[in-house]
Amino acid sequence: MIRIARYITLMVLLMMVLYSINGNTGYKIFAEDGKGKLVYIIPVENTVERGMEAFLKRSITEAKEAEADHVVFEIATPGGRVDSANAIGELFQDLKIPNTAFITSQALSAGSYIALNSDQIYMKPSATMGASGVITSDGNAADKKAQSAWIAAMIAAAESNGRDPIYAEAMADPSVDLPKYNAPEGEFLTLGPKAAVEVGYAEGVVRHRTELLSELELSKAEIVETEPTLAENIASFLTNPVVVPILLSVASLGLIVELYSPGFGIPGTMGLLSLVLFFYGHIIAGLAGYEAIILLVLGIILMAAEFFLPGGIAGIAGGVAIVSSLMLSGADTGHMAMSIGIAILVAIVASVVLFKYLGLERGFFRHIILQDATTTDKGFVSTVNRLELIGLEGETLTPLRPSGTAVFDDERLDVVSEGRFLQAGQPVKIIKTEGSRVVVREINKDNQ
Repeated sequence: MIRIARYITLMVLLMMVLYSINGNTGYKIFAEDGKGKLVYIIPVENTVERGMEAFLKRSITEAKEAEADHVVFEIATPGGRVDSANAIGELFQDLKIPNTAFITSQALSAGSYIALNSDQIYMKPSATMGASGVITSDGNAADKKAQSAWIAAMIAAAESNGRDPIYAEAMADPSVDLPKYNAPEGEFLTLGPKAAVEVGYAEGVVRHRTELLSELELSKAEIVETEPTLAENIASFLTNPVVVPILLSVASLGLIVELYSPGFGIPGTMGLLSLVLFFYGHIIAGLAGYEAIILLVLGIILMAAEFFLPGGIAGIAGGVAIVSSLMLSGADTGHMAMSIGIAILVAIVASVVLFKYLGLERGFFRHIILQDATTTDKGFVSTVNRLELIGLEGETLTPLRPSGTAVFDDERLDVVSEGRFLQAGQPVKIIKTEGSRVVVREINKDNQ
């Protein structure tokens, strides 16, 4: 129990240390004389996921609190999660501050949706936007229901800012035929700067930020650049759909190995750290709340109590609490269920292998599982083997079919014949004793 308490204490301390990393890293750059309006520059870079969503939410909140006059989103992303893109799109739609999407390299897939939710769009000469079909994690096209919902979202984003929805639809639906813009039927539409301006999806083409601010008549504005904190960068990595099952598998494997190891060592530390990193990343990304941590701690306590309480109820309740805490922390229920299943499978395989090759005598199990056995090599016997009876002669009291009763030197014994039927009153001889089993043979003239 003391060991479990140490696990929980160490987990809490690690969470507190990691959480303290999260902070505000906005910094100010004063253009020319530093007078004029306030502009926030917020990067939208790399893969669209829950970590990016958390960063943008924080940055937009800072811009609102600072009463910024304009927000510029510098976009360079190949796309990412649809659910995260939808959440970011809502952030943009709710933003009352005038804002501009500045596509510096590419705004593909979910990135194009994010850009379409901004008030206006500018692009660098080499930038592109579009190619927004929904692709599943295994690289295949999503089902029709998901595609239909995404196409509707793209159209709505375009219409919300007065843009012709046909081009947003063509970005997400390959059945739309736009050969003029290199998007015949069967191909997703991708717009370059010239085409984007022509169809009204971009207000202009600029080479760099200074030129953009000049176009927006904000060249003398006070500029505040935000960037992801170390905590947000870590959270982006830790909430990646590929990383989540790895973290949970390492956690389960480390803790299982620790149960078979003496003391608290590297396996337990790795398992505990993986669990802490999982919840840390999901808390920073806004996916997990403190209720998930409470459920986790409660589950660990109940699992520990199971070693000392009969019935199995505490263990089952603890397992349910731990799984519930993980499910509450996941961005996608299906993916989280798959990740937990992988971790459980790893734990089962590890337990079988370790039990087979290491046994229970080295680790934590040696304290709670009785290992002594009543074996004959340690002097334990279930019945006394009466070898002194061998050779005694007597008479059957009952018929032997093949078992019955016989008397030897006035002692009644339960006996069994070699297999033959013997009548009562038949003379017999004891030829073998095996514990409580006494074997007799008929005495006749042939074997006297």
